[in-house]
Amino acid sequence: MGKSASWRAWVGRVRQDLFEHPVRRRTLPILFILLPSLLFYGCGTASTPRYAPAAGYPVGFTERGVASWYGPGFHGRKTANGETYDMHQLTAAHRTLPLGSVVQVRSLSNGRSVTVRVNDRGPFARNRILDLSQAGAQALGMIGTGTDQVEIRVVAYQGRAGAMGYLRVQVASFAEQANAQALTVRLRSHYSDVRIEVVDLAEGRRYRVHVGRFTSEQQAEAVASRLEAQFQVDPLVVRDDT
Repeated sequence: MGKSASWRAWVGRVRQDLFEHPVRRRTLPILFILLPSLLFYGCGTASTPRYAPAAGYPVGFTERGVASWYGPGFHGRKTANGETYDMHQLTAAHRTLPLGSVVQVRSLSNGRSVTVRVNDRGPFARNRILDLSQAGAQALGMIGTGTDQVEIRVVAYQGRAGAMGYLRVQVASFAEQANAQALTVRLRSHYSDVRIEVVDLAEGRRYRVHVGRFTSEQQAEAVASRLEAQFQVDPLVVRDDT
């Protein structure tokens, strides 16, 4: 079996975990890999981002896609901004919007709408854009179906000025630390900043492999597209709030 086939087989055994929500974050500093910048800038043609912020970001940002919801399994746990998750409050999780963004969510199937505040990160699945609290899901009438097609619009920002963090590309997430370490070995010959973030979830510990440190979605998405082609993975652009 050639190197390419072996890599595809390995990827098949350790596919990316879905529907994660951070409970407690802990980065492994010894696994930071800081090498000279090789591919972040000027390597290849940047692809069209999956979404682009409007002027005055984050206020005015819009996005369409699938929303899901999370509730009892996470009720009482810490959210990404340090709050205690209350499924009865109108909150939501988004991968890249700054924490504190106030978002109007409109169902494209029934026309209902609800306004929520982003205080958590997720959903960690490429085909979903937002995780609503149980209260938010009830307002849209999507408790039974579990998901809904929605349009979101940022209408306000209640976070701290200058506290938006950086964007990173999550290349993959693993239940086994050895698999995460094996991927970092492959990545470090191509990319200048590779790190493993350890998160404890309701279903167990996960090791997330991140690449880069970006200030724009366009730049992060270009690297994500390159990673997808190079390593046959399903990368996600996420915001690092630490």
